[in-house]
Amino acid sequence: METKRTSSKELIAYLAEKFPACFSVEGAAKPLKIGIFQELAQKLADDETVSKTRLRQALRHYTSSWRYLKSIKKGSFRIDLEGNNAEEIDQAQADYASKTLKESQEKFGNKNRKDKEGKKPYKGNKPAAKESASEKHKAKFKAVKASKREPVKKEKVTLKPVESATISVGKNVKVQLGNAPMDATITEIAGNDISVQLGSGMVVKTQIQNIYSE
Repeated sequence: METKRTSSKELIAYLAEKFPACFSVEGAAKPLKIGIFQELAQKLADDETVSKTRLRQALRHYTSSWRYLKSIKKGSFRIDLEGNNAEEIDQAQADYASKTLKESQEKFGNKNRKDKEGKKPYKGNKPAAKESASEKHKAKFKAVKASKREPVKKEKVTLKPVESATISVGKNVKVQLGNAPMDATITEIAGNDISVQLGSGMVVKTQIQNIYSE
């Protein structure tokens, strides 16, 4: 069994093949006689691939197309399935077709405009808002970073030079190797040369004048 033609385009192509003097799929269309649906239904009654419902939908699709509406002009003749002239088109029919065509074209034009507008990139203030938020984030980050860099004020410790008579191996002292004194433990004494072990575990040699006690 042949498959039923489900789309209007497929059915119109089939009608153009069977009734070429009446239907066409491209170029100028010809006005159809009133009541042509009944004639088609009778002609295709034994055709199992065409249902009346699909046939009615296909005719509606065909007669609402722009090229068909353009063919409805006053003084033109409607045709039957064999292409013979039937009734003449009057002014009222021509005006109705012209009005329907205009409305359809306007509707199509409005739809296209809306589609294009929907695809246009947004040109509002959103990018600026994002930039503002970004700037705020940067400012906040800088403030946090600056606060971290801010030196923590330590309580000032008063140091006094250690007396040579009081130094001994194993004594905990302060040693001045840079800008700030560091905790250290005396590991060796050789005259004025004193070896100390810092808190980091490193052993350094310094002079007695760089050693202090609190």
